[in-house]
Amino acid sequence: MILAVLTLSTFTAGAGFAADAKAGEAVYNRACKSCHGADGTPNPAIAKMMKVEMRDLKSPAVQALSDADIKTIVTAGKGKMHAIASVTGPAVDNVIAYVRTLK
Repeated sequence: MILAVLTLSTFTAGAGFAADAKAGEAVYNRACKSCHGADGTPNPAIAKMMKVEMRDLKSPAVQALSDADIKTIVTAGKGKMHAIASVTGPAVDNVIAYVRTLK
């Protein structure tokens, strides 16, 4: 009985931490879309201005990245992409969940 209660309480606590792709879409639209496009296709004007080749977020290469790798890119930046200071905490996981829907 105690094991069942612990298992149920652990499951219930974990369920509250599931990433929300719909919430992630709202954050993405506010903080990411101007550079990465509405559907994950890079904005060519931004890429040209920054003199970078941006990957399509739908691409197999991006989709193959681990959630931890994407989280690091969002929170710490990579190359010329700066950390996105406005995307923190659960919002990062939500954005990752949304990016996964783009494939």
